[in-house]
Amino acid sequence: MDMNKRIFIATLALLTLVCTNHLALGMPRTDTSYIKEVDEAVGRFMAEYGVPGAAVAITKDGKLVYAKGYGYADTLRKEKVHPGSLFRIASISKPITATTIMKLVEEGKLSLDQRVFGPEGVLGTRYGTAPYKQPIPDITIRHLLQHTSGGWGNARSRGRDPMFLDATWSMDKLIDYTLDSIPLDQAPGERYVYSNFGYCLLGRVIEAVSMQPYEEYVKKTILLPLGITDMRIGGNTLDMRLENEVVYYGRKSGGLHPYIYNITRMDAHGGWVASAVDLVRLLVHVDGFATKKDILSASSVRQMAEVSTAADNTTYAHGWRVDEENNWWHSGSLPGTGTHLSRRANGFNWTVLTNTRLSGGSFFADLESLLNDIIADPAIVWTDTDGF
Repeated sequence: MDMNKRIFIATLALLTLVCTNHLALGMPRTDTSYIKEVDEAVGRFMAEYGVPGAAVAITKDGKLVYAKGYGYADTLRKEKVHPGSLFRIASISKPITATTIMKLVEEGKLSLDQRVFGPEGVLGTRYGTAPYKQPIPDITIRHLLQHTSGGWGNARSRGRDPMFLDATWSMDKLIDYTLDSIPLDQAPGERYVYSNFGYCLLGRVIEAVSMQPYEEYVKKTILLPLGITDMRIGGNTLDMRLENEVVYYGRKSGGLHPYIYNITRMDAHGGWVASAVDLVRLLVHVDGFATKKDILSASSVRQMAEVSTAADNTTYAHGWRVDEENNWWHSGSLPGTGTHLSRRANGFNWTVLTNTRLSGGSFFADLESLLNDIIADPAIVWTDTDGF
């Protein structure tokens, strides 16, 4: 056998091994997907809002049918986005935390109606100054999940979201200060007030029950069993950019400076970094469809999608927004980050991740509806990729 033929055979064997490993990991090898309607919709959105880079992943009946990157992960170095590019997902972190809480409840380690603070609370008197001011001792796990704790909201007034206080503070100092210095507005359970801080507390609940750091426990219990190895809590600065992570671009309308926040401290409410493919990989295992085995029981999944009865709430359940047609979704928003994850009643799941955002206008409305009409079109033929 001549040398050229030997080199050819060796190269072919190596390529076969690489492709096989990609298949085993459930990751698409390249951006070879092409559905005209998807590409045109994403292209229009990016052009209209000046989005440098985006990633899309779509599943149908539990199978990955589309995964593609668009534009640039780094405009300066001309690095392109691909299906495995990592993005800050901001508040899509909340369904991850909610899933972990529901798993602990299912295992009998926690109760949704268990109190959070005080002598009988999960967190006891570790944080702040006891005895706590009323009605803090009445807050339950369910209140935190459903944003009905009674206050500590992100829209309380400009700059008053507790999670965006001094970025140099430790997690403990932030929680101490909030409990002691920012009073609740009403009794727990009465009104819906979207609260990042509430999900920060849920992260500490997970730590108290599991006796492990939040990120470590979520990885070990929820992510790794599904083959998800790249999701992690993000860093704060550009120098802390992870391998394969995109660069974030601020906008005058949307926050100019993506790298001045304590993203790591946001862990349970907004700190995760993930690829589009891994997000839908997680979603197909909690969506309640029979096509993939869920990591939660059917009753836990139903309970997770039950909307609270608090005033001012029409869509928020336990870590998800839901509607009467049994669609679930959550969006994420930070300077330099606009994301959406959607579970549709017709068996499709999809996500779009971007490395910029605009505040106001129709940026998020358009992002949240970007693919809904496309996945409802019966004329489009979807085929499996190398998927799950």
